[in-house]
Formats: sequence, C-alpha cells, structure tokens
Amino acid sequence: MSEEMSYTTEEIAKLLRVSKLTVYDLIKKGELPSYRVGKQMRVDASDLEAYKSRAKGGRVRPAAAVSPAEEAPHLAAVSPMVMAPAPGLSSAVKPLVITGQDTILDILAKYIEKQNRSVRPLRSFVGSMDSLVSMYHGEADIVSTHLFDGDTGEYNIPYIRRLLMGYSYVVVNIAYRNAGLYVAKGNPKGIATWEDLNRSDVRIVNREKGSGARVLLDEQLRLKGISRYALTGYETEESSHLGVAGKVAAGQADAGVGIEKAAAMVNVDFVPLIRERYDLVMIKKPANLEWIETVLGILRSEAFKNELSLIRGYDLSLTGTIVWETE
Repeated sequence: MSEEMSYTTEEIAKLLRVSKLTVYDLIKKGELPSYRVGKQMRVDASDLEAYKSRAKGGRVRPAAAVSPAEEAPHLAAVSPMVMAPAPGLSSAVKPLVITGQDTILDILAKYIEKQNRSVRPLRSFVGSMDSLVSMYHGEADIVSTHLFDGDTGEYNIPYIRRLLMGYSYVVVNIAYRNAGLYVAKGNPKGIATWEDLNRSDVRIVNREKGSGARVLLDEQLRLKGISRYALTGYETEESSHLGVAGKVAAGQADAGVGIEKAAAMVNVDFVPLIRERYDLVMIKKPANLEWIETVLGILRSEAFKNELSLIRGYDLSLTGTIVWETE
C-alpha cells in the first residue's frame, strides 16, 4: 500500500467495517493519527496499517508513544498521563500539552507548531474539570474550559479560582458557542427545556464526569430542584459530543446535552438553551511567557479567526480577549 495514499474518515469506516463515530473515537483517543485538510480529516495509509498491526497484536497505544518511524508528520494526540516528549524529540523542544476536545484546539495547535519552534504541541482529549486538575498538578500547559456555575451564572472563573489557588494565570476567551440538547429529527417528543428531561417518557444520554456538558446539566438540575437520579438514562455516559449525538440519532436516547456544532455532523436536531463561554487557561511563569505571547498573537490574528469562521457554531467576537488575569 502506498505511503502517499490517505483516506477520509468515511473510507476508514468502510475499510474497518465500523461506524464513522468509532473512527472519530479512535482519532480522539490518539490511536489513529490524523490531520485536517480544509474541513476534512484524513488518515495516511501507513498510519492505518500501523494501527491495524498494533490492534492485531493487542498493542494499541496513544500516537504520542509510537516510534519516530511510525510517527506521522502532524500533531500527536496524547493520553492525559503521557507527558514526556516523544522518542527522538530534542530536549530543547518543550512538549506543550493542550487539553480539550474542540476542533478549535487542533487548529490552534497547528498554528503554534508553525510559529514557535521551541515547543511541540501535544493534544490531550479530556474534559474541562479534569483539565484544570491536570494543570494544578503540572500535567497540562493550555487548558480549555466551559464550566457553568449556577450560583453566579458565570462560566469558568469560579472554578479556576478555586482549583488554581496559589497560581498566577491568564484566562483568555477563545469563542462563545451555543449549548443545549440534541433531540431526534423533528423533535417528536417536543423537548424544549431542562425540565422536560425529567419527564417519564424521556430517556437521556449523559457525558462523563468532569466534562463541561455534565457540569452544565448537573447545575441546571440543581437550580431547578430536579434529582439527577430521577432522570432515565442519567448513568448512561458517552465521552464526546459526537457520541451523545450519535446515541440520539440511533434512537437509543431521546435527548443529550452538547454543543451546536456536533448536531450538524450527526443527523439530529439541536435545541439551544444557553450561550457558553469557551476559554483557555495558561499558567504565568517565566518559562511560559514566550509561548503565551505566541498563543495570544494567534488568537487575535485575522488568519486564525478567518479559519474558525468557516466552522459553524462559533461566536468569535471576543476571541483573544483576556477575561481574567492574576499577578
């Protein structure tokens, strides 16, 4: 098989005889290296063959852990526990761990890699709360977060202040986006509010603990005096927006919490219920100041914003704006 050949996610799904959602999950977990061409994800033939060989031998592992000969010439995806540089990476180049699941972060990593050769972006696909905990323990460099605080009605800052106490940090907006509920096409059950999730005829699918979507649901239930255990399907979890939307599309659930963008990728409708602020957090210390300036410059650049504007579901009016900073 030619190393020059590459496949789309649809082609990979057909070759492996799995669903597209399974392919996205493999990419998200770093088991199948990929890169973006325009709006399309592609996988090199050599990387597909390497994945199949590892799977046959029971040796599937994150892309950041593969040997230099196997490594694709694009951003690696890493487990939150893989913090060391990949084999063959110069000790002078600092691994820069970027946490979160949004496509924006993949684009940001691409820009960082081009503009600052002293760092190597690595992606870790974990939820907002776990990301902040990882940052507290020194295991993440750029953390994305969208955590709703029901007591203040504010996003992110209440959690960051509690979890990063004693640290100096900067919080910068990357985008606003709509969050709400995925429902079946045509919304046959007329689901329109958080309270509707408490109906006996509604089954939900949830996100994993620590994700921004899970926190949003729990806070809304708390504010409205609804017991989470009264919701049918509350314990059923998926690890991504696409996974939740896919369950709804397959008829395995009537509703699930997520962001608007994923609804356009899966055959479901979307009920917007809140406008959430999606921010980045970076620790301010002397060793980080150079690449922090690189990140701020990228977020504020027209080239970056123009690329994001092609993706549905983002409000970029405050992208690059510092929303909170400590000394």
